[in-house]
This record gives sequence, C-alpha cells and structure tokens, in this order.
Amino acid sequence: MISVETALRKVLSAVGPLEAVTRPILDCLGQVLAEDVRAAFHVPPLDNAAMDGFAVIAADIHNASPGHPVVLRVIGEAAAGSIFKSKVRHGTAVRIMTGAPVPAGADCVVPFEETDEARRHSRGRIIREIGILRHLGPGANIRRAGEDIRASSIVLRKGRVLQPADIGVLASLGLADATVIRRPTVAILATGNEITAVGHPLRPGGIYNSNSYSLAAQVVEAGGIPRLLGIARDNVRSIVTAVRRGLDSDLLLTTGGVSLGDYDLVKEVLASEGEISFWTVRMKPGKPLAFGYFKSGTGRRIPHLGFPGNPVSAMISFELFGRPAVRKMLGMKQLYRPVIKATLESTINNRDGRRVFARVTVTRRNGKYRATVTGEQGSGILTSMSLANGLAIVPEDVPVALPGQVVDVIMLDQEEV
Repeated sequence: MISVETALRKVLSAVGPLEAVTRPILDCLGQVLAEDVRAAFHVPPLDNAAMDGFAVIAADIHNASPGHPVVLRVIGEAAAGSIFKSKVRHGTAVRIMTGAPVPAGADCVVPFEETDEARRHSRGRIIREIGILRHLGPGANIRRAGEDIRASSIVLRKGRVLQPADIGVLASLGLADATVIRRPTVAILATGNEITAVGHPLRPGGIYNSNSYSLAAQVVEAGGIPRLLGIARDNVRSIVTAVRRGLDSDLLLTTGGVSLGDYDLVKEVLASEGEISFWTVRMKPGKPLAFGYFKSGTGRRIPHLGFPGNPVSAMISFELFGRPAVRKMLGMKQLYRPVIKATLESTINNRDGRRVFARVTVTRRNGKYRATVTGEQGSGILTSMSLANGLAIVPEDVPVALPGQVVDVIMLDQEEV
C-alpha cells in the first residue's frame, strides 16, 4: 500500500500536455493557448468618439459657458462604421455618434448634454448650428487609436487559460480561431454483473450505473471530454472487449473489479493487456485503486486508473488523481483544488491508519471556516458527496479528529473560498 503522494507522483509522471489544435474561439474557453497571439492592427483602429455629441476644435470653445455659448456651424454627421470625408475647420462642428471615427481636424467631442441641441431639435428643424455650453480640452471624449491594443504587440501569451474576456479580445482582432492544447478524451467503463444501464428496468439485485455519469461529469468539469464505454460484465472476455474500445482515448477510467473478490478482474486484464504500476493506496475511501497502462494495437500506452466500485470511492479517487492528470494533459499550471484551514464541528474517526478524506460542508462565520461532516461517511452513500463542498483531511497518524480541531480541507466548490 503506497502513500497518496507516491501514487499521485506516479500518475502525473505518466501524462503530459497534449498536442495543439486550432479550434473556433467559442470552443476554446477554459483551454490553454499553445502560441502567442499578436495584434495585426490597432484596436481601436482609429480615433473614435467615446459618446454621442459634436466633434469640434477645442480652441474654438475655449470661452464657452452656459451663459455665453459658442455657436458653431454644423457641417454634417458622422455615424459609427463610416468615415466622415470633410475636414472640421475653425467655426464648424460635426454631429457624431459613439464609436464613429473622429473627423479630420477635430480634437475633442462635446457631449449632447453640454450643448443646446435639445432646444434646437424641439423646433423641428434640421440643426444647422449648435451652441456649445462648456469648454473641453483637446482629447476630451475621444478614444485614441491603439489605446486598447497596439499593432504588433503580443496580446495573449502562450500558456494562458482563456477566459470570457480573452475570447472577446480574440474576436476584436478579427480572429475566428485560436490554437490551444486540445482537450483529452477520457474513456469510462463500468464493470459488474449487478450494474444496470440508466433508462432500463432495474432487475432484482441490480443497481444503476451512477459511476459512469458522476465520473463523466467530473471529467467535463476538469476540462476533458468523456466517452462512455458502457458496462462490462464480470468476465475477462467482456472486460477486454470493452477496454479495447477505449484504447483510442487519452486516459481510461474503470470502476469496480480492483478489490480482492473472486469477480474483481480488472487487475487481471490490466496485467495481461498492459502493465500495473501500483495497486492500493493508503487512503479512505478509495484504497483498492489500480494504476497502469493498456497497450493499443498501434503500440500506444494509454494510462489507466482503476477505481473502486463504490460511488464515493470512485469520485474521491478521481478528485485526487484523475482531475490533476486531466488538467496536466490540458497544459494547465494549476493542477489542484484550493486547500483551506477549517475548524471541525464534527468528529471524524480514523481507525486503520489511512488518510481519511471526509465529506464536509464548509461555511464561513466570523471570518473563519467551519467544517461539518455531511452525515454517514460510508463509501456507498453518494448523497454525502452531493451535499459536500469540501473534503476534510485526517492524516494517517491521527486516530480521531475532534470538534474544535483545525484541519486541511480540499475545496470542491471554489466559490466558497
């Protein structure tokens, strides 16, 4: 039985960032850029109006005030998306809309509310003149060309995890695609004669295949692409056939078949079709966890994590080993969940010298985190995982953690941190 740290080290040493692919930018959210993004032009490309108003020469309105408006002749209108072709000269103004390029000659924009435009409009005539009610200096209400992005500059660097604003930046550069580290495909296989596919009648003695769906959801949350292989029965032929269907994936997960029972055959298949790196980890739940490689027909070695069949064991095993592996394949720098210190409000027993990962609800009160177990901690009680937003850690050499004790908690819900 090996430590959690040794097991994690072996798993992570078996995977690395995948190759780069070019994808539509909306498909790249949350993925890692594989190359720098450099701007081909300024953003914005031209000086433009920051608000609706009148483009004028600042020197013309130096003495403007509500009591002594400066009246300018209006020579036209500039709309967003078009270039005003005439030049603003002394004594003239151009009515301009937000985002429209500033006409040649103008050096500031006076907002409508700083003019007498409303009064002139109320007469129902086309505005030929406009009264400016306030002095503004050069550059007022003008967004300069390149003030957001300068041409030839590196806008987003290789290794960046793309966020929603980054997708907008790519679009502002006219880019429909981006080159990112591709998402890993993770094959998921449930094993056991008792397992019934969802949507089918539950036969006597059977249980529904929850593991494949909880693991698939965890894969999606981690950034991978799940691929459900279905259910293999408790015989070598069925397991081998199902496993071989998943050998074009980047990672293979199985549930069940790794304990000590007569029908726990996944280890046997792993030994015959590949190799075993380790089996059993000093943790609770999740001790009977196997890791190794399956060999594909092309000679590829596909990493395999064999999780226990109990649903909580499978989910916690994925959190500790599968999620960091998926994130490493994605090229992420941050592989792990945040860990906080929390004061226990429940007792957690540790009777057999393994590291316990207890499902807890974490709350923040008076500036401190508090952790309460989510009820019975049996590895088959899936609702205890559903209620949890954290995993409280009790070390191997601590036989009991009592209320009031401060423990490390892996936060499953980062919004609570």
